Amino acid sequence: MSQTVDANVLLCASDEASPFHPRARELVERLARGREIVYLFWPTVMAYVRIATHPAVFARPLSEREARGNVAALLDRPHVRTTGEQEGFWRRYSEVADDAVPVGNAVPDAHLVALMLENDVRTLWTHDRDFRRFRGIDVRDPFE
Repeated sequence: MSQTVDANVLLCASDEASPFHPRARELVERLARGREIVYLFWPTVMAYVRIATHPAVFARPLSEREARGNVAALLDRPHVRTTGEQEGFWRRYSEVADDAVPVGNAVPDAHLVALMLENDVRTLWTHDRDFRRFRGIDVRDPFE
């Protein structure tokens, strides 16, 4: 079984001021130590770097180097994979969109779900309840 993690979990794992920090950090560390395949999709990685370094979001944002270092530490694990859109991505996205009709802020969520389905990833760790509207994935909230 393969799984992935949403940017909000990665952000909480980096933000010591977050009330979710201990659980998020434990999950990220467990995924990093594990043997099951973990996918980090590029939209998630880039959202993490963008938000973690943004001074309007965090009182103490990470430096760009720190954010990249956190990503690199995960990507260095032998069971962590990255991938992007493949040739059939638009067809898969269209299937997701036909089912869930994403608009506005739900479009990036549908993008991630399409990437998951395209790569046979079924489990998503996220605190974002909006992902529950998408069929074909198992949404797990590490903070419940």
